[in-house]
Amino acid sequence: MGLFATGGSFPAGLTPSPTKTLFAGNYLSFDSASGGGTFAAQFLPDVYEKEVERYGNRSVASFLRMVGAEIPSSSDQVIWSEQGRLHLAYTGAVVATQNDRTDQTITITGHAIRAGQTVVISSASSGNTVGDTVKAYVISVATNSIEAAIYTTTQWPASFVASGSSPELTVFVYGSEFAKGSAGMVGSVDAGFQEYSNSPIIIKDKYSISGSDAAQIGWVEVTTENGASGYLWYLKSEHETRLRFEDYLEMALVEGELAASGSDALAAGMKGTEGLFAALTSRGNVYQNFANGEATLAASGADRTSLQDFDEILKNLDKQGAIEENMIFGARAMTLAFDDMLAAQNSYGSGGTSYGVFNNSEDMALTLGFSGFRRGSYDFYKTDWKYLNDAATRGNGGDDIEGVLVPAGTSTVYDQSLGKNIKRPFLHVRYRASEADDRKMKSWITGSVGGVYTNDTDEMAVHFLSERCLCVQGANNFVLFKNVTIS
Repeated sequence: MGLFATGGSFPAGLTPSPTKTLFAGNYLSFDSASGGGTFAAQFLPDVYEKEVERYGNRSVASFLRMVGAEIPSSSDQVIWSEQGRLHLAYTGAVVATQNDRTDQTITITGHAIRAGQTVVISSASSGNTVGDTVKAYVISVATNSIEAAIYTTTQWPASFVASGSSPELTVFVYGSEFAKGSAGMVGSVDAGFQEYSNSPIIIKDKYSISGSDAAQIGWVEVTTENGASGYLWYLKSEHETRLRFEDYLEMALVEGELAASGSDALAAGMKGTEGLFAALTSRGNVYQNFANGEATLAASGADRTSLQDFDEILKNLDKQGAIEENMIFGARAMTLAFDDMLAAQNSYGSGGTSYGVFNNSEDMALTLGFSGFRRGSYDFYKTDWKYLNDAATRGNGGDDIEGVLVPAGTSTVYDQSLGKNIKRPFLHVRYRASEADDRKMKSWITGSVGGVYTNDTDEMAVHFLSERCLCVQGANNFVLFKNVTIS
C-alpha cells in the first residue's frame, strides 16, 4: 500500500507530545525563513479580565441618603401643614393718601390687626440712608386698612409718603394699650398655618438580553459602586442598569417639576412632582452668585467680600427658624469659594493660608480646604455634591445651581393621614406601599431565558419600578445657591 510522504496530517518531523513538554520534534517555527508567516498571529490576544475603573465611583446618589429618610405612604397625594409665624407682621403696607403726611390710614391687605393694639411701622433703607421707624396706636381697623395715631409726632415721616411714589412699609404688632374702665379686646386671632402637598411619580427602567447572547458566556471581573467585587456573567449590564435606576430615584426627586396648568406635559397625561430645586425656588431662600464673584454691590460701590455675602445669608436665617446646625452641599466652584473665604480669615501663614493639619506646621503639610466652620451662632459642615460636578449630570451643563444649604434635625408638622403632629426630617421620601404591594424598589424578571418562563419572547428582561415623591418641609430654613447672569 502507499504511504503519505509527510506522515499523514502532520508535517514531516512533527510528533505531538502527550504533555506540555518541548522535544526536538514537537514544535513549529513561524518565521519568514521557514515561510510560515507571523509567529504572534498563532496566539490569542492577552485579554485583561478586570475592568479598568477609569471614572471611580460613577453613582451620583448620596444626597438624600445622607440628609433624609424613606417613609411609606398609601395614597396618591401627601399633604402636610406647617405652622405660621407666632407674631403678626406685614410687608407691602402703604400710606393711603400719597404725599399726605397727616393721613392716619395705612393700607394693609388682609391683615389681622385689631383696634387697641400698638404697632411698629418702618420704611425701607436706601443706600446709606436708614429707613424711618415710628410707634403707633391703632384707633380703628377695616378689612384692608388700619387707622393709626403716632405716639411721638403728628405727622408721618417724609420717607413714608415720598413724592411720586408710594413707599412700601413694614408693620408688626408689639402689644396693646387700653384706657381705664374700657371694654376688652374685640376679636381674636386664629392660628395661621400653610398647607402643602406633593404627589408621587412612577419611575421605571428595564434591561433585556436575547437568548442567543445569553448562551455566549463571558465573565468580567468588576468592583462595583456599592463595594462588592468579583466576577459577573452577561448580567453585568443588568447590574449597571440597577445602579443607574437607583441614581434616577434620587435625581428625579431633586430635579422634579410639577406639570403646570396648560403645559404640554399635563396634556400628555403627566402630573410631575415637586423636586428639591423647585420647592426651594418657590418656598425657600434663594441666594444668587455666591461663587462666581458677581455679588450685589455694597453701598460704597465696591464688591462685598464673600464673608459679607455669607453674613447676609446668616441675617436671613435669623429671620427664619435659626437652626443651629446646617449642611452645605456644593459644586466645586462654590466649595472653593468657601475655602477661600475661610482661609482669608486665618492668621496662620502668609496671606491667611491655613496649615490645618500637623499642628499648623508650614514645614510639614498644607491644607487649603475646610470641612466645617462656625459663624455667629451657627455651625456649618461643607461637602462636595457629586451630582453638581459629574460630567454626565449637572457638571456637563445646568450650571445655574451652585449648591444648597440644608438644615439638620427634624421638623414638627401635622400629618393629614395620621391626624396628629409628627416629627419628620426636613427632607424625606414618601414611597407607595401597602400590605398588598411595596413599591419602594421593585424588580422582576420576564421572558423565556435563564430559567424564567413567563412568555414566548426569546429574551430575559429585568424590570425596575418605584413610586415616590420628596417632601421638603420647612423650606424657609433652606438656602438654594443659584448662578445667574448679571447685566
